[in-house]
Amino acid sequence: MLGRILSLFMIASITVAFAAGADLGAGTKAEELNVPAIVMFFIFVAATLGITYWASKRTKSASDFYTAGGGITGTQNGTAIAGDYMSAASFLGITGMVYLKGYDGLIFSIGFLVGWPIILFMISEQLRNLGKYTFADVTAYRLKQKPVRILAALGSISVVILYLIAQMVGAGKLIEILFGLDYEFAVVLVGILMILYVAFGGMLATTWVQIIKAVLLLAGTTFMSIMVMAKFGFSFDALFTQATEIHSKGVEIMSPGGLVSDPISAISLGIALMFGTAGLPHILMRFFTVADAKEARKSVFVATGLIGYFYVLTFIMGFGAIVLVLGDPAGTYLAADGVTLKGMNNMAAVWLAHAVGGDYFLGFISAVAFATILAVVSGLTLAGASAISHDLYANAFAKDKVDEKKEMNVSKMATIAIGIAAIFFGIAFEKQNIAFVVALAFTIAASANFPVLFMSIFWKKLTTRGAVLGGYVGLISALVLVILGPVVWTQILGNAEAIVPYKFPAVFSVPMAFIAIWFFSITDSSEDAKRCQEEFDAQDIRCQTGIGSDGAVAH
Repeated sequence: MLGRILSLFMIASITVAFAAGADLGAGTKAEELNVPAIVMFFIFVAATLGITYWASKRTKSASDFYTAGGGITGTQNGTAIAGDYMSAASFLGITGMVYLKGYDGLIFSIGFLVGWPIILFMISEQLRNLGKYTFADVTAYRLKQKPVRILAALGSISVVILYLIAQMVGAGKLIEILFGLDYEFAVVLVGILMILYVAFGGMLATTWVQIIKAVLLLAGTTFMSIMVMAKFGFSFDALFTQATEIHSKGVEIMSPGGLVSDPISAISLGIALMFGTAGLPHILMRFFTVADAKEARKSVFVATGLIGYFYVLTFIMGFGAIVLVLGDPAGTYLAADGVTLKGMNNMAAVWLAHAVGGDYFLGFISAVAFATILAVVSGLTLAGASAISHDLYANAFAKDKVDEKKEMNVSKMATIAIGIAAIFFGIAFEKQNIAFVVALAFTIAASANFPVLFMSIFWKKLTTRGAVLGGYVGLISALVLVILGPVVWTQILGNAEAIVPYKFPAVFSVPMAFIAIWFFSITDSSEDAKRCQEEFDAQDIRCQTGIGSDGAVAH
């Protein structure tokens, strides 16, 4: 059945793709059909669909579907985490940010990276020892299941949907520009592919799609960076000097402060990126795919090294794009206004690939960028489906009335629902400012997910009431502060002046969540509160030793 679906999908996609190539001059579409890009794109899609077919034969239980049976090695999982984390926002967005702002673009690279030591030293082993399928298994370990899992699921689904919007818009624009397809068709194509990966292949297919994508992305960006540096005799001084001569801001691109000018915004953005990383459901879920805490720790070590290396490369590529793309004498990569890049400035990395490697390397990087988006949306979709099926259906509402088969069926239906929602939002947000969406996803993860997760692991006096009320305070305050801030209130809703003057509210919402968790816990004198505190010691023993935790499933 799956084989027939995949074959029909490939035939339909190829037919529509090449039919679309005849009308490439309108709007923002590519000026000519990029055959290498399309060929490499379909090679990747065919390979990953083959992986999905292979994984579907090995996905028989809920453990297989959610965690690949816990049989992924630490090195494999670390590479997959890197593939999951190095999203289109990282590859296209940060390179484009460095291209536009210079040195200041590093604030996002550093912010995305510094959250990893928190995961490594504080929660990776504890997650693996306490949890089974989702991070809500950890937060609900000694607390009341239903209210805590509902909170965790709402936080997870909010982050997943917001993150998916940014990825889907990025995918649609990328395919529209490079392959000549209509934006709507491009978004639908991505949505269908991610539904196929997750619904049929589960975590096993998602893991290997992420691993392949990570290897391809690191290979491509390494080659691009070497080619850039080779043009300047491997001298950073020569690269930076020429970049300051070409860029409209001159030497200002080598100075910090242009992107985030006031201390509160800088600290707030840092908090969102740092603690948000430790609250992303699709990242946390990956720690349940390994056999034990040792492999979980190894996963973070490998992921941190690969991600750190990648972010160094984005800095080189950003400055390389200033010199080789913006500074191209023929203006090959500029739009009609002579200033903006074709496809907007987020395409700096893609056009740099053409500048250093021609059409074939452009085709390779285009396919890799698409692979980047597919890998991330697959992980996000699986995390969202798991929150719905495992946390809400199996443990909050239908407890003791559900078996593994029913839970997996619900998860597959949730996958289809999330895929359809992602397609709808991707089309709806085409012309909206989506830059705030990723920051909002990290802010919610830092405000709603991380405080409850952290306190449930390390604070003995945490109660169900404290966790639930504190988590909702973090979730609601983050949403309200973003809506009242300058991006939504003024730029999107069109009001004259923002009620909250800061774009990034994490500096307020994260402390509010922690304080609310503390206050509502210490003032809770119920019998349930006493039980929660009494069960902490048993939780801590398992948390530190792993005694009683699930191991890998033998196949």
